[in-house]
Amino acid sequence: MLTFDPHLQLALDLVGVFAFALSGGLVAVKKRLDLFGVLVLSGAAALGGGVMRDVLIGALPPVGISDWRLLTSALVAGLVTFVYHPGIERISRFVRVLDAAGLAVFAIGGSLKALDAGMDPLTAVIVGGITAVGGGIVRDVLAGQVPEVLRREMYALPALLGSALVVTAHHFDRVGPVVIWGCVALVFAVRMIAVVLDVHAPKPLRTGELT
Repeated sequence: MLTFDPHLQLALDLVGVFAFALSGGLVAVKKRLDLFGVLVLSGAAALGGGVMRDVLIGALPPVGISDWRLLTSALVAGLVTFVYHPGIERISRFVRVLDAAGLAVFAIGGSLKALDAGMDPLTAVIVGGITAVGGGIVRDVLAGQVPEVLRREMYALPALLGSALVVTAHHFDRVGPVVIWGCVALVFAVRMIAVVLDVHAPKPLRTGELT
């Protein structure tokens, strides 16, 4: 079993938690939820993917509910969103940038933690993808809307791509800070290109278009 730098793993988790907590808080604000609702959705978006990851790899209790640093990061982001939401809404494009950053670091961090737990390559890729999108799915289900991963620009595909690349690098014993942050940057870039160009994964044709 390989052991990755715990400080690097924590940095990946903290960046992802704060970024996703902001997006969760904004969804709650748009749904006109109260302070508790904002904090719940912020926490769900920020910590849900990590909790799923840890349950899948048997790392219990999940750090999302046991590490005060992650909980504090999610709480602070939720409070920031609740207090300053008019300003945050005006910079919603920046929030989407943060969301892409969260997607990237969670995908890579999730795969690394799965590999560190002794998971096989395919499982590590899947765990990375679930870590990246899991929190957003929980957030949207709680908010009563179809999860963005199922209806917006390419979202899960960049996460799976980055996870596959870092797992491949691990297979060839090439995992290091440069490779890790390079994979993070790639996922972020692909996601932002999809946002800017409004690129979507293929969708089924409507009934009228089939004839």
